[in-house]
Amino acid sequence: MSRERWATFDCYGTLIDWNGGIRRELARVFGEERADAQLERYHELEPTLQAGGERSYREVMTEAMAALGAPRGEEGGLAAALPEWGPFPEVRASLEEARSRGWRLALLSNTDRDFIEASIARIGVPFELAVVASEIDSYKPRHRHWLQFLEETGVPRDAHVHVAQSHYHDIVPALRGAARAALNPQARRPVRSSRHP
Repeated sequence: MSRERWATFDCYGTLIDWNGGIRRELARVFGEERADAQLERYHELEPTLQAGGERSYREVMTEAMAALGAPRGEEGGLAAALPEWGPFPEVRASLEEARSRGWRLALLSNTDRDFIEASIARIGVPFELAVVASEIDSYKPRHRHWLQFLEETGVPRDAHVHVAQSHYHDIVPALRGAARAALNPQARRPVRSSRHP
């Protein structure tokens, strides 16, 4: 008898072209000649704005744009553009193949519910679950995404893989969490949020 296998994915930067989407918007607002420098600065600002977990991703992007010096009225440009960012070319076929092989799919994302729903529609493949930062008051690299996923699915750790491009946001915390759980069963205690009964 086969058991469920789950693959969780980071969305932005792994499935959706996050850097390309951000850079296009920065080029529109600040000009092509400043886009690369502003993108680098954005990557420095974003983790500091996510640190406490209390801001929605929409707020993080808006405050980052303000800190970059966006003209009045353009601070919300990234948030407005995000639903249009597309997946990398190989994503849909790869996810469809994973589903055809019996994998259940989930997203663990540093974003908001409306953004992840728009991105799932752009990807065109269903996911059984999406855990988003704004509903658990936590951003990766903290472990709450993984703990929430484990609580909601009850999947054993050896029947779950995580797929991500970001070494900082996903790879290191996923490995540390797995190692901690192997050494300390208490590390698997479920996480609860006021938004998740």
